[in-house]
Amino acid sequence: MSDGQAATSRRAALKFLGAGGGAVAAGALLSACNGVQGNSASGGAGSFPSTPPWRFTFINHVTTNSFFVPTKNGMSDAAKLLGLPDPQWTGSTEGNVSEMANAFSTAINGNVDGIAIALTDSNAFIEPAKRALAKGIPVIAYNATAPGNYPLTYVGQDLYQSGFLMGQRIARDITSGSILVGISQPGGNNVQPRLDGITDALKQAAPGVQVLSINTGAEQANELNAITAAYDGHTDAKGIYAVDAGSTASIAQLIANRGLQGKVHAGGYDTLSDTLKGVQSGAMDFTIDQSAYLQGFLPVLYMYLFRLSGTLVSPPVTDTGLTFVTKANVGPYVSANSKFEGGTKADLVPMPASIPLPAATSSTR
Repeated sequence: MSDGQAATSRRAALKFLGAGGGAVAAGALLSACNGVQGNSASGGAGSFPSTPPWRFTFINHVTTNSFFVPTKNGMSDAAKLLGLPDPQWTGSTEGNVSEMANAFSTAINGNVDGIAIALTDSNAFIEPAKRALAKGIPVIAYNATAPGNYPLTYVGQDLYQSGFLMGQRIARDITSGSILVGISQPGGNNVQPRLDGITDALKQAAPGVQVLSINTGAEQANELNAITAAYDGHTDAKGIYAVDAGSTASIAQLIANRGLQGKVHAGGYDTLSDTLKGVQSGAMDFTIDQSAYLQGFLPVLYMYLFRLSGTLVSPPVTDTGLTFVTKANVGPYVSANSKFEGGTKADLVPMPASIPLPAATSSTR
């Protein structure tokens, strides 16, 4: 495809953004990235002006964590599609809020053109966000948001709701006794709401279940040791669960290492390879997919359109969703090994012969 054709395809896909939400936007723009001409509702191509090479920065709490591989893929794909430099990926490797705040200030002082940040703390990022906005730098929260802060929008999962639904799912299997729940950063806005949701759901659906939270730490390499030690101290636990990617993968490893399959229930979050293998084998009942790719892809699109329109196209709050991945539907995750879920393949993923019926829409009134 020539440069001119690529530009035309890109403009057409961007115009299509007005027809739907984040998922529609991602699909349309990915089609453009593959050289497929998109059409607006009126059938014509869009006409966008040329832009400077806007520089965007993503600030993260665990920059080397495997969970964020698809997020980084998403932000890079969006930038390439829009003809922008690859966004900077910075922050902390171990959830250090001061390091994240320093990275925030560095981005502001460097006059970047947009900042996406995981608001894992409720206080540290308020003043930096105010300074960024005062300088005309849009700020978007992704993966985690916080009350009393000032992002233009949030792109990520409804964390408390996902935990609540997970708690209801646990209650189908366990109605009494204790369960272990690993959490990488207790109190962190990216994981604590999930634990709160699980606890609240079980109080309603299975009040006889005792939740024992386990601090597994933000460093992925140490989470298996923490989960193993917790289980050794509570071998009577009826279930082992987690609210973050690394802890969930560690549970899968623990069950395999100790031969616990069929002896305990298990589940958690995200689609790391050990987790998917655990679900596929039946060692784990489920894991929850939150579309990490979109948490990188959509903030780039939103910041681009916000600047392109001079703030007229305000970025929408975008829930990247919740999919329970079980033995019944894990197959495509494993076989595709796609970059959309952190795998190594960038190939087109084949569509299934049929699409499962989604939940019926509720009233908007």
